[in-house]
Amino acid sequence: MDILNSAVENLVNGTNTLFILLGAIMVLFMHAGFAFLEVGTVRHKNQVNALVKIITDFGISTIAYFFIGYWVAYGSSFFSSASELTANNGYDLVKFFFLLTFAAAIPAIVSGGIAERARFNPFLVASFFIVALVYPFFEGLIWNGNFGYQAWLADTFGAPFHDFAGSIVVHAVGGWIAFAAIYVLGSRYGRFRNGRLVAFAPSNIPFLALGAWILTVGWFGFNVMSAQTIEAISGLVAVNSLMAMVGGTLLALVVGKNDPGFIHNGPLAGLVAVCAGSDLMHPIGALITGAIAGGLFVYIFTWAQNNLTKFDDVLGVWPLHGLCGLWGGIAAGIFGLESLGGLGGVSFMAQLIGSLAGIAVALIGGFIVYGLVNKISPLRLSQEEEYNGADLSIHKIGATSMDD
Repeated sequence: MDILNSAVENLVNGTNTLFILLGAIMVLFMHAGFAFLEVGTVRHKNQVNALVKIITDFGISTIAYFFIGYWVAYGSSFFSSASELTANNGYDLVKFFFLLTFAAAIPAIVSGGIAERARFNPFLVASFFIVALVYPFFEGLIWNGNFGYQAWLADTFGAPFHDFAGSIVVHAVGGWIAFAAIYVLGSRYGRFRNGRLVAFAPSNIPFLALGAWILTVGWFGFNVMSAQTIEAISGLVAVNSLMAMVGGTLLALVVGKNDPGFIHNGPLAGLVAVCAGSDLMHPIGALITGAIAGGLFVYIFTWAQNNLTKFDDVLGVWPLHGLCGLWGGIAAGIFGLESLGGLGGVSFMAQLIGSLAGIAVALIGGFIVYGLVNKISPLRLSQEEEYNGADLSIHKIGATSMDD
């Protein structure tokens, strides 16, 4: 019997390790989606820079999270023997890998907002401190119960803050950190002339669409595999993700008046919003949540581009991740209620306060990090370097031979 129990335990541990490893690989592949979404949106002279930023930021994020960030969030480190680290088929190591892919999404989100005019090395330095300190501080508050924050919310409002897959922890935090970076960086030269907006057209709609599709498919690993074990997996998460994606797409189609950029960002807006409550909502609630997010993205992105002359968010990462993520955190406290078809166990006030806390941490941390880095080493390319493009100015090579 002991042999049988041991065999079953080994099988469960191995299956859980494989499960979360597949999730980590799917979310890792989403970074290719970030890259191609940016490549397709920026002007041709900045495509190489977009590709290089995403993969290099992932490398920096790995070092920051492995040595500092994971310890800040969970109080665990990897300074033990390999034999200890491989206990339970190395599940803890693969869990780190999975959560790392979430952490590394923060610089990838920021990258889209500050595209076309940012210096390379200062932003890598900033990415290190964001992933080492700012992001894991809030991650630990919510997903590890650090400093008694979740217990306080539960005692005060009857339920802790619920964020199953990161509408607030990942997306809103990333979007509002990006807000700080974009504000500190300033607008691209020539974006407004004589008080009128000059539209910089995307360089490659097929690449933009490819990036959106990669992100959309990977999101089912992002959301579903946030269960982290086989026994906790739920088909409800998968179908809610699907419905939110569809809702975001269709409303972006209508509100965005057939614009392909809006249409391909619509599903991403819906998926950002449903992360928090994807394990609680009824599919119809998820559809409504995604649809509102799709319309919110189109409306706020259009308004910001036309009215905020000093706030130049190239890919619209603040409305997409920051605002749609905020809506998702709040929506979990609405459509997660049993009275609206959800599974319950949530409090609207806890969701509201927890969501606002994430924004506060992101803004304070973002302005501190980018402000300090900017004082030590300016974040902006010179006007001439920006005119020539980040590809030639930073990497000394263009995306195609025509740029040589």
